[in-house]
Amino acid sequence: MSADAVANKDLSKSAYDHLWMHFTRMSSYEKNPVPTIVRGEGEYIWDSNGRKYLDGLAGLFVVQAGHGRKELAEVARKQAEQLAFFPIWSYAHPMAIELAERLASYAPGDLNKVFFTTGGGEAVETAWKLAKQYFKLTGEPTKYKVISRAVAYHGTPQGALSITGLPALKAPFEPLVPGTHKVPNTNIYRAPIFGDDPEAFGRWCADQIEQQILFEGPETVAAVFLEPVQNAGGCFPPPPGYFQRVREICDQYNVLLVSDETICAFGRLGTMFACDKFDYVPDMITCAKGMTSGYSPIGACIISDRLAEPFYKQDNTFLHGYTFGGHPVSAAVGLANLDLFEREGLNKHVLENENAFLTTLQKLHDLPIVGDVRGNGFFYGIELVTDKATKASFTDEQCERVLYGFLSKALFENGLYCRADDRGDPVIQLSPPLTADQSTFDEIEQILRGVLTEAWTKL
Repeated sequence: MSADAVANKDLSKSAYDHLWMHFTRMSSYEKNPVPTIVRGEGEYIWDSNGRKYLDGLAGLFVVQAGHGRKELAEVARKQAEQLAFFPIWSYAHPMAIELAERLASYAPGDLNKVFFTTGGGEAVETAWKLAKQYFKLTGEPTKYKVISRAVAYHGTPQGALSITGLPALKAPFEPLVPGTHKVPNTNIYRAPIFGDDPEAFGRWCADQIEQQILFEGPETVAAVFLEPVQNAGGCFPPPPGYFQRVREICDQYNVLLVSDETICAFGRLGTMFACDKFDYVPDMITCAKGMTSGYSPIGACIISDRLAEPFYKQDNTFLHGYTFGGHPVSAAVGLANLDLFEREGLNKHVLENENAFLTTLQKLHDLPIVGDVRGNGFFYGIELVTDKATKASFTDEQCERVLYGFLSKALFENGLYCRADDRGDPVIQLSPPLTADQSTFDEIEQILRGVLTEAWTKL
């Protein structure tokens, strides 16, 4: 065995012995090597054995500008030399100030206040806590409940997990925070009654939010949390008019609308904030991931002036914070990343190429296993079925044997890193770096075609 092979074997054993990987069935690596990624460049990554893969998920919907951007690494180095850390608890530092101003300039309406976190789940947690305290300060202390959608994922902190609509992810940690309620999502593929009228479907979905508010009592509901394109379940875009109707409902019952853009912001759909693409103004935006293209962790809750107003009076204080929120290095990298967005026109690139990406993926419709291809921007899901005519989904046994037992491994072995998951129905999700072009789309389609063709023979 070569020295490199020995080193890789030792690294894999150490990973199994000491590194508790997230959302990972650890027993699967007891006798199998842990895939270990050591390098990235552009749209590609390499493992410890030197094998090259197309990063079809931008890490985890994160690496917008692509891997190996030396200018972002250099900004981090310079900032760490000047001021590596200082909290924003009653103090400020220039990078946090500048990034907050920059985010406010991109945000719609009067969303001018930026509360920094270190990730999207923390941003969601922040938004719910702020909503609760806001209504207490404004004389409506019974408004604390939250409405979100079935199958939606909003994070892992106890509050964010309560807002999440995935029962299997929540069950091990119950009881969770009370006061969260779910409404249908916008998966029109599974809504045959409205299949030929997306506008009517959108109206129906939005009206379910109104019905839930009325059922709980408007005096008890604080906020509605929605992703512009819902991630879990496989990239559900909003039907026409959906968010406009939701905005009307929230205004009518004095309920806050939170746009959870942890994935959808910073170019994933071709705009800085996805609410702009779908033409609505929320009361808060939660975001993270692509703000730095993953070169340093950061998140934020962006808040309207109206919501911030009572916190800026008398001795009122938002009793909430994170040690590493607005970290100087992360904030500096965020600013440099946003400079790069503007300099290279990444949003424009996504808008100009999203139809080409979708069209390329839609070629897979000729495969019997492909039921639906959906999404927006550079964010797509492919739903898998066992019968196209009836839209029959996988059984639990087929998910275990084919989706997890074959597809996930086969896609990676054939050079494509992406997500194969059954949170909702079985889907493959694709979210490459925003620098991807037609050659990238073609490579993704060719790998998917080969692996999905083989997967069909195993059903």
